[in-house]
Amino acid sequence: MSHKKIRVLIAKPGLDGHDRGAKVVARALRDAGMEVIYTGIRQTPPMIVQAALQEDVDIIGLSCLSGAHLELFSDVMAGLAENGMKDVIVIAGGILPEDDIPALEKMGVKAFFGPGARTTDIVEAIKKLVARK
Repeated sequence: MSHKKIRVLIAKPGLDGHDRGAKVVARALRDAGMEVIYTGIRQTPPMIVQAALQEDVDIIGLSCLSGAHLELFSDVMAGLAENGMKDVIVIAGGILPEDDIPALEKMGVKAFFGPGARTTDIVEAIKKLVARK
């Protein structure tokens, strides 16, 4: 793997205002030597795609606790495709029912981290996903 820092965009799509977990993950990724851009809460899918495009990120971490993940994540994935960014890896965290994981995988989401996920596991998963790219 090159010595280029992994660039990660952490985003909170939709009306979900709870961002403590996203901030904890962002800090852990920074501590692991990654460049992290945190968009803040209440981002629309087009805002997330635009930020990913402007920041030239390797990976997007979407965090959703509101239950609207299927629609919001689908819109983000569609926006990435429309902008020629299919190579950007997308991972997801938050409250994601097991029954929704197959649909998210079909969209192209590569990894899932629910409540209680260890930040070390998230760091390692990102490193492996980027190394495979």
